Amino acid sequence: MSSAQASGSGSTSAASSKPSSVKSSHGGSVGHPPAVIFEPQPRPAERSSVKERFARIFAHSARSTPSNATPRASSFEDSSVPPSKKPSPPPRNPSTSTADKATASLKPAKPAAPKEPQRFTLDPEAPGGHVHHLKSSRRQEKLLDMLRMLLGRKQEIPDNDLSLVSNWVGTAKEEAKEEEDKEAKEAVPPEKKGANATAVTLAQKYGKCQEVVGRGAFGIVRISHKKSENGVEKLYAVKEFRRRPEESEKKFSKRLTSEFCISSSLRHPNVIHTLDLIKDAKGDYCEVMEFCAGGDLYTLVLSAGRLEVQEADCFFKQMMRGVEYLHEMGVAHRDLKPENLLLTTRGALKITDFGNGECFRMAWETDPHMVSGLCGSAPYIAPEEYIDKEFDARAVDVWACGVIYMAMRTGRHLWRVARKDEDEFYARYLAGRRDEEGYAPIESLQRARCRNVIYSILDPSPSRRITASQVLKSEWGREIKLCKAGEEGL
Repeated sequence: MSSAQASGSGSTSAASSKPSSVKSSHGGSVGHPPAVIFEPQPRPAERSSVKERFARIFAHSARSTPSNATPRASSFEDSSVPPSKKPSPPPRNPSTSTADKATASLKPAKPAAPKEPQRFTLDPEAPGGHVHHLKSSRRQEKLLDMLRMLLGRKQEIPDNDLSLVSNWVGTAKEEAKEEEDKEAKEAVPPEKKGANATAVTLAQKYGKCQEVVGRGAFGIVRISHKKSENGVEKLYAVKEFRRRPEESEKKFSKRLTSEFCISSSLRHPNVIHTLDLIKDAKGDYCEVMEFCAGGDLYTLVLSAGRLEVQEADCFFKQMMRGVEYLHEMGVAHRDLKPENLLLTTRGALKITDFGNGECFRMAWETDPHMVSGLCGSAPYIAPEEYIDKEFDARAVDVWACGVIYMAMRTGRHLWRVARKDEDEFYARYLAGRRDEEGYAPIESLQRARCRNVIYSILDPSPSRRITASQVLKSEWGREIKLCKAGEEGL
């Protein structure tokens, strides 16, 4: 290896961003190395040829590249130096091996970076036959690039675009505007009695809230960092609530209390663990939850395009396990969507955000009562919510699970709204259910057992719709293998 190559092997990453500021391992710029550093020491007469080669390598005189050497445009070269001033690489000659070794010893080669594990891999030896490796930070960087590109475009997204990206861009624009309005209002924070004393308690118990990891219509989620006595850092997710437009203080407090009472009473590997409800420095209510470093299912599907079959099946079964548990506890979520499904780095899925949750059966009751009102995100709302005055909240949750599974498998929404008079895709779905050929997106699923369950989940009649327990007990549900993380919520 030539001396120029040896000097450049350890500085590639740094030079790629700022070539002109790269320094050699001895403090001078690569284009003009200090002569005193590289001045060869007196050698015996038989080593004079090595001395001459060292002098030739680091000479400042302009030379043309030898015909038998290929110019190396490596990142260690200073782009601000004219080509005529850049040192020429030495000719490769077996007799220069001693000089090459001496120069290479000045700066050891940088070890190769470890290879990033794949997002999802099949492993027969692992529990469930597969392993998840999720890293939210890399996905967020990719999505930010996508957002900048899409928001910079002049054209509008067509109304018949069913991709998850179209929905995401619209939501991002709305949230950005809401965040600007919120920051403007908080420029002069209102004085609230006792707020500072409460904030100290929040910081002492759960650490300081820092980076934002999620935004919603009526809340923002930050990560709080709490260091223990032994120096280990514990992370929590802190949801800062916002009052809805024209919502009174009394209704706002009632909504927060209701959400906290529901979420804090739930204990299941596939349901988020809620720890506390407390006020921050501004006097706003905050809900403290366990932190899931894998991000949410929505950003995973967006960045991946679509999920692998076994990967989507694993997440689907975890979701159905969580929904089955909620319904057994007499609770309906009523806003199931990929954004409300959090993931750990090992692939455990956890249902979160019970802001629209309802108790359809109290602990002392045996029969469920019907619910009313339209809530949730349009692509996941069941058709009976648009038609019936009252309906079964459990069937609404199951419908949303079917739409979520198809989003994981195809990377698209099935329709924008489940109303045949307003959405041509939903009208096609209803026609496909009556046709022998079926509905194309669902028919694209390879396994008949899977297709049958999805058709049963997405039955327009809620009385015929399959339940969460029946999904898990079906042939397809039983054959889906969960990873260890999904089974135990790790």
